[in-house]
Parts: sequence; structure tokens; C-alpha cells
Amino acid sequence: MTPLMQEWSVLKLTIVTSVALLALTVTGCRGSEEPPASGPQASPAANGVAATPSTGVRTFTIVPAESKASYIADEELFAQAFTKFGLPAGWAKVVGTTQAVEGRFQLDLARPAAWLGENAFSVRMNTFASGRDMRDNWIREKGPRFNDYPLATFKATAINDNPAAATPANPLSFNLHGTLTIRERPQPATFAVRARLDGDTLRGVATTRVRLSSFGIETITFVDTLTVADEIALEVQFAGRALN
Repeated sequence: MTPLMQEWSVLKLTIVTSVALLALTVTGCRGSEEPPASGPQASPAANGVAATPSTGVRTFTIVPAESKASYIADEELFAQAFTKFGLPAGWAKVVGTTQAVEGRFQLDLARPAAWLGENAFSVRMNTFASGRDMRDNWIREKGPRFNDYPLATFKATAINDNPAAATPANPLSFNLHGTLTIRERPQPATFAVRARLDGDTLRGVATTRVRLSSFGIETITFVDTLTVADEIALEVQFAGRALN
């Protein structure tokens, strides 16, 4: 190889090396840069519920005077029920009610399923009245012993379904999942909720079914007199007044 060819080869190698080094440097700089911000973004939350509410969120507090909680139990009466209480044998529904209901809930009225705020209520079970003092006193003092465990609470954890925006003309309908605690025993529960916005008040009803045995309540039975089915219905008719 001639001296001229050697110099040209060295020059070519130097140019190629410089270009390669420059490309690596540019690539490294780009990799270390943070992507440009595209405005605030909501972080995802559990159960598919957005962590950031919209401006449509409103807070409601339950008005006890306009609300009511009930249990609906199936009671089977035997022959002695007529002798003792004048009640005919057969199946009957027993309903106990109380207005000792408290709670508050938050809803994004524009996107009800997109964000879950504070949604909880409580019921004082030792105030249930069924129209028979003997039954009510027994429930409070014996059996379920609601005088010893007066408070039932429900705390929501997720909204199922995808209800449309709440308006006076459009009632809400969805399932509310959460934890129901009775006699200090928490159990998963789902309330079917139907509600309608009426001015500054959200009125509706929430219902579920539970087993008494899930909360440590043994079968309620009196020999030759009556027995109560393990599964009962719980219903809360609520009126929530808007705070904002």
C-alpha cells in the first residue's frame, strides 16, 4: 500500500469512529431525558375506580327522620304458636324497622361508577321494632343479643355496573360491594341500590340478603312453637341531604 492510500484509510477510520461516538452520545442523552408532561393524570385505583373525582362529586348525609332500616325474616309457626300467642301455624314474614340510621356517602353524579368516595352507614339494631314486644325484647336480650352488639355498619369498597349520570329524570341503579359488620363480625356483602335525585336530596333503597349464622347468630327456634330461617333480607330506605 502506498503512503497516500495509508493516509486515506486512517482518515476514513477517524471519520467513522467520530460519527459512531456522536451517535452514541446523542442516544444516551435522549434516554436520560424525562418524557414531556401532558397535563395531570389520575393514578389508577383498585377495582377499576378512578382515584381522582370530577367536579360532579357531591356529599350527602342520611336524614334519620326520612330514612328507615328493616330486617325481613321468614318465620315458621307450629301448633303451639296458636296456643301461646294466638297465631296460626304456617309461614309468616316478620318485619322489624328502625329510624336509627346514620351515614354519609359521596357520589360523582356525572360518572357514578368512575369514583368511589366515602360511602358508609350504620344502624342501631337494638332499636328494631316488629310490633311484638316479646319478640323485640328477646332479640335484644337473648339470641342475637343486640343490646350487647347494638351497631351494624356497612362500608362500601366498590361500585359494580356502569350507571349513567344521575339527574332528576334518570334514576341510579347499581350494586354496591363492601363489608357488613354485625356483632363485631365483618362479612362481604353487596347491596342492590336504586336511587333518584330529588333537588338537593338523594332518595333510594338498598337491599341485600345475609345469613344470620355468618354473624354468629345460632338458629332461632322454640320447640313446637316457631323457627326462623337462617337467611334474612336487609333493607335501607334512605334520604341523603346534600352538603355541597
